[in-house]
Amino acid sequence: MIAQNNIILDNTQVEQKIKRIAYQVYETNSTENQIVIAGISKNGYILAEKLAKVITDISPIQTILCEVFIDKKNPINSVSTSIEKDEYKNKALVLVDDVLNSGTTLIYAVKHFLDVPLKKFKTAVLVDRNHKKYPVKADFKGISLSTSIKEHVSVEFDNEKTIAYLI
Repeated sequence: MIAQNNIILDNTQVEQKIKRIAYQVYETNSTENQIVIAGISKNGYILAEKLAKVITDISPIQTILCEVFIDKKNPINSVSTSIEKDEYKNKALVLVDDVLNSGTTLIYAVKHFLDVPLKKFKTAVLVDRNHKKYPVKADFKGISLSTSIKEHVSVEFDNEKTIAYLI
């Protein structure tokens, strides 16, 4: 059981953050017909699905979902995606993850997409912890949180509710 005082974002707040990020993505890409929402496998992809749904609800932009497979323990290993490179070539793309910790996962995922020309490339995270060791930033973020290096932020996506909490 998660202690109430460890919760950073409750379900309502998470939904509000996703909606706000969706509007920011729409504003940034309002001239696009299509946008690729690429979520880093597991939680990043779940967040990407939620984000794509809101973007579809609030805008005429067609969203293309893409799952990004990366070994978070050894991110230097090959990165792959659920769609072919031709499907995101010359399109606007938003790379999504749940928590930006050191930036390692995000930077290697960004590197993967740099092999193909893109119209626009942005990043989105639900929680930015401000402990980056790489020069990567979240263009869209739900919340910026200064934590100690020993603390860990976790996001749990349940069927009916989502929470972000500190461990």
